[in-house]
Amino acid sequence: MKLSDLCSYYKEKRDVSTLDRNHYVSTENMLPNKSGVYGGVSLPSTTQTSAFQKGDVLVSNIRPYFKKIWLATFDGGCSNDVLVFRVKKGVPASFLYYVLANDSFFDYATATSKGTKMPRGDKSAIMDYDVPDLPYDVQVKIATILSSLDKKIALNEEINHNLREMLSEVFKRNFIVLKQRKNWSSCPLSNLITEIIGGDWGKELPSGKHTEEVYCIRGTDIPLIEQGNKGKMPVRYIQPRNYNSKKLFDGDIVIEVSGGSPTQSTGRATIIKKTLLDRFNQKIVCTNFCRALKPRDGYSSLLYFYWLFLYEKGVFFSYENGTTGIKNLDLDGVINNEIIHIPPFEQVEEFEQLCCKTFAQIHANGEENEKLALLRDTLLPQLMSGELEVSLIDF
Repeated sequence: MKLSDLCSYYKEKRDVSTLDRNHYVSTENMLPNKSGVYGGVSLPSTTQTSAFQKGDVLVSNIRPYFKKIWLATFDGGCSNDVLVFRVKKGVPASFLYYVLANDSFFDYATATSKGTKMPRGDKSAIMDYDVPDLPYDVQVKIATILSSLDKKIALNEEINHNLREMLSEVFKRNFIVLKQRKNWSSCPLSNLITEIIGGDWGKELPSGKHTEEVYCIRGTDIPLIEQGNKGKMPVRYIQPRNYNSKKLFDGDIVIEVSGGSPTQSTGRATIIKKTLLDRFNQKIVCTNFCRALKPRDGYSSLLYFYWLFLYEKGVFFSYENGTTGIKNLDLDGVINNEIIHIPPFEQVEEFEQLCCKTFAQIHANGEENEKLALLRDTLLPQLMSGELEVSLIDF
């Protein structure tokens, strides 16, 4: 049967004034590769936006090959570039989600999309997508099998979110809101940085002097790495001499210095830990749209969380330049003008040790999630096609 037999587009609107930052979804905060959404983006400047409700399936209609999809867990609003699918009576919402989460759907949406630079899915063609005509009880069983894996992934993500929130609260309590600062020193951020390293995008394939195979962190990878995942860092080839001067080490902080949007400043950041490097054979650099800060020994976590604190406050908007649509962060201006208050080293060291242990757990959960996602994505097409009989699986 066709996708239109299962669902329809939901086209209702709602007032932006009824939303908050955590209940608005756009292509900006939808994560690639079926990784859901993250909250906290700015609301649009329009008075109305598209509406969705819990149980709807949201899919980014821009560049379908990014595979941005989410089964809504709450009511909210979304941008016009997000398609809202609502199941018809008698169809499990979770089954529709897995129909659309199948890689074959994204391949189809990409093949039938319109435009070259920023292709968009053809809404009419999408509704003609072929769907297996399965009995209701089989639909339920497939959804149950796959959702059990997704629930474990979601639990790990919640744990990781709570661990990061815990570190953030410890940081703010001990280094920001503390009123007693006896024996503390003050200095610009630059005093905690020994070196700033540029990125290298290299080449897609080895050629000439570009023979060193590396993984390259882009700005789009930062939200996933922050969750404990590897992201989808591409493999690139750079010159060996550049690798020796640009490779990342435990404790380095990667900053996105170019990009952003009217509602999201540049300056997104992630910290590089050994547990992440080990998953990439230690060979990671950042793209040339990013910079890597090398902190003084022992001050990595303090600098990283202070940077996040400034980002959340919107400080970096005032350090941006560029008038062509792509904003650039005045990194030198930030590190030379923003002042940090530093406690005795013993207190800094205690926080550093707590962060090391916590990030090790975050990355362990992230690695488990990657294995669970691989299992889910392997089972999904086999269950949909009937290659794997659902009655043979007991969950």
